[in-house]
Amino acid sequence: MLKSQRTWTGPDAKQRLKILNAAKSVAIVGASPKPQRSSFFVGTYLQQSSDYRLYFVNPMETEILGQPAYASLADLPEVPDIVVVFRRGSDIPSVIDDVVAVGAKTIWVQLGIWNQEAAYSGEEQGLTVVMDRCIKVEHARFHGGLHLLGFDTGQITARKTVR
Repeated sequence: MLKSQRTWTGPDAKQRLKILNAAKSVAIVGASPKPQRSSFFVGTYLQQSSDYRLYFVNPMETEILGQPAYASLADLPEVPDIVVVFRRGSDIPSVIDDVVAVGAKTIWVQLGIWNQEAAYSGEEQGLTVVMDRCIKVEHARFHGGLHLLGFDTGQITARKTVR
């Protein structure tokens, strides 16, 4: 679907910041142990640059980034505040069902993934839905870790330093 055809809009920047600041735990559905995958990069960033309790969900793995991997959201030791999803757009409705079933409140669908009908459905079921946004980029943007190459600079500024 072209961006010009989209009618669903998710939380604005202030709302996304509030979501990130209120969260204590994050589950990554579709997490991968492969360094070339974006879910691996995002997991690494969140481990190193946030205080979130992280849970990796992938039924094909037993460990990711030195932590146990869980087969499903239902297997987690707690209900996560945010469920980050690295799955195809067509898989989002079933993930929403899982998120609702475990009682999580926010589903964060990664950059480049769009399923408008699923977003409306999730909201109708009481979820906060963030879609087509990278949680790593958003966290870094709000917490001083965004740099051209995606590295944590530790500075919150839009000014370039004069050398």
